Amino acid sequence: MCCRLLRRRPAAFTIAIVSWCAVNCSLVGGSEPRDVSVAIVGHVKVLSQHVPDVSSIEAWEKSFIREDMSPQEKALAIFETKVMFSHQDPPPLEYLQEAACVHDPIKSFNVYGYGMCCCASSNVEALARQVGLQSRGWAINAHSVSEVGWDDAWHLLDSSLINYFPKADGQLASVEEIEAAVSEWYDKNPGFKGDSGKLDQFQRENGWSGWRRGPALITRSPFYSDGGWWPAKTHGWSSTMLEYDGRGGTPFIYEYGYSQGYEVNIQLRPGERLTRNWYHNGLHVNGVGKDGAAPGCLKGNVGEGFLAYSREHGDLTQSRIGSGTLEYEPPLADDSMRRTALRFENLIAVGQSLGVKDANADGVLEFQMPSSYVYLTGKLELNTRVEDEEAIVVQFSDNNGLDWKNVDRITESGNFSIDLQRFAFRRYDYRLRLALLGGDSWIDRLKITHDIQCSQRALPALDTGDNTIAFSAGPHESTVTIQGSSTGNGAGRQIQPFDFRPQYDGVRPEYLRDERYGKPGSVTFPISTPGDMTRLRFGMHYRCRDARDQWEMQVSFDEGQTFRTVETVTGPTQGSCHYLTVGDVPPKTTNARVRFVGAQRNTTAIFSLRIDADYRLPSGGFHPVKITYRWQEAGRPQEHVHIARSPRESYKIVCATEPELRSIILQLADPHARKE
Repeated sequence: MCCRLLRRRPAAFTIAIVSWCAVNCSLVGGSEPRDVSVAIVGHVKVLSQHVPDVSSIEAWEKSFIREDMSPQEKALAIFETKVMFSHQDPPPLEYLQEAACVHDPIKSFNVYGYGMCCCASSNVEALARQVGLQSRGWAINAHSVSEVGWDDAWHLLDSSLINYFPKADGQLASVEEIEAAVSEWYDKNPGFKGDSGKLDQFQRENGWSGWRRGPALITRSPFYSDGGWWPAKTHGWSSTMLEYDGRGGTPFIYEYGYSQGYEVNIQLRPGERLTRNWYHNGLHVNGVGKDGAAPGCLKGNVGEGFLAYSREHGDLTQSRIGSGTLEYEPPLADDSMRRTALRFENLIAVGQSLGVKDANADGVLEFQMPSSYVYLTGKLELNTRVEDEEAIVVQFSDNNGLDWKNVDRITESGNFSIDLQRFAFRRYDYRLRLALLGGDSWIDRLKITHDIQCSQRALPALDTGDNTIAFSAGPHESTVTIQGSSTGNGAGRQIQPFDFRPQYDGVRPEYLRDERYGKPGSVTFPISTPGDMTRLRFGMHYRCRDARDQWEMQVSFDEGQTFRTVETVTGPTQGSCHYLTVGDVPPKTTNARVRFVGAQRNTTAIFSLRIDADYRLPSGGFHPVKITYRWQEAGRPQEHVHIARSPRESYKIVCATEPELRSIILQLADPHARKE
């Protein structure tokens, strides 16, 4: 009743009624007051004993690398990780790097689970350098591979087609040694080089054993099937002989520039729910925008066809590509809305609605929508009450609130469904602003729904028998990110570095190339966080062609008055990648600057970069989390619900027969429910 009275009353009367409602909340539909000391929970993680934790590069290292490992054992652990979590397929396209596809290993494992050979090569390079090993990439004929260095030698690890080549002494061969062995065989067997038909026929001879008469170094690989096929059976001996035959100016060293910084950080607010499925709805990051081919694993089944090998590497899923939804329907009258919002200005909650507090000014609600999984679609649902000559304006920002795009202007009361896909597609984070213009504009309901893409392989799978589930939450942090490619390949498709308003001094936006010879040039990125900054993580894929070329990586925490050089990278290199972490952030810092200073004698450039500013979540902390597993056994639906009531705990789920996995759902538990 109070809400109806408020609609056509003067502002003074409105404030009086609101004050009365605050005291007598039960009379206007208010619920029992909840504990508002915590409004958001960060780094929510659910693991099973069947799937190693690869949610961050540090988690991956803890899962796969031991201190007592030899360099070769570490390298083979990297190889195994990539085989386990990323299948060779047409790659996902995000347009955030020089290559339009995804070259962040942790993102590849968790969001996609597939990629092309350049993706695999870059991922091996990133993981090897993380554990202190040298690595480099090679372009060979119609293929990309990586090498890792140990014992003063280079060793090929092709995690894309799943192979490497032991020499007679057991050491793994390098790309140059493989190419030499192939060339020697061609010299002794003229007429085969470059002829795929003759090589295919040779492989098939004598009941598919002809390939065994090929170069000893090649045939010694333990990954061949009896017919001479690699594990996925898309390539085999004949294609290997083509890839290493030296045509087309190959092989040559090439850095398949990677990105580093993504992590799975599931954050939950009241009214927020994340569903991840062990199945897909047909959507994928290329198909929505129609920019690239659909991956074959969209329809492939684990254990069959080109995914037959995956079971041997612990894959318990049905397929590879997963779908899901991120839903956020905030309780508008709950104090958590105010506490988690970036802006909550001149607004007041009455009953379950949000309206303008002072009719002489506009109300503004602004909040963030971070996701660990890529957005494919988006929908905003609003129930509004708007009087004549008043409006509710919806705006969207994908550059950390620096610029705002108009989404819609609502000038009447009703129920509205607004498409956000054209703004949110391929994004992992954005900000939404709702401006209530006029003293009698109200929002009765607000809900945001996104389809997301996830990799089934990295989800916490169940198996027959006892399944131990480990839950954890914290640290309660979030991240503001600057990322993009300077090559221009993301124009119209993706956010780019210059969208974050960097300051250029002798560096031009395209390729971030230093335009000065003999005099340093720089590009500076300001970055701000909604809470106290805890660390800066940043790096780049760069070029320093001359031995005298260099990039200094600098930070400033005093509004750019002074800068500190953290590290300097030098040439000669056609391309390389370097990422670092600055943890000594001064207390109460919310603004920083990251500067790249180039000194050029030949060519210095930055192809792509990523800057992550981690910060403490205001009102962050632990709150009970509801975890729902859904699966089927012998065609019968099964469900298990657990309420995690402490930041670290484990529990068991028992499957009587082999489970067909369906979904895992995470949301904050009802604080008043004794049992769920």
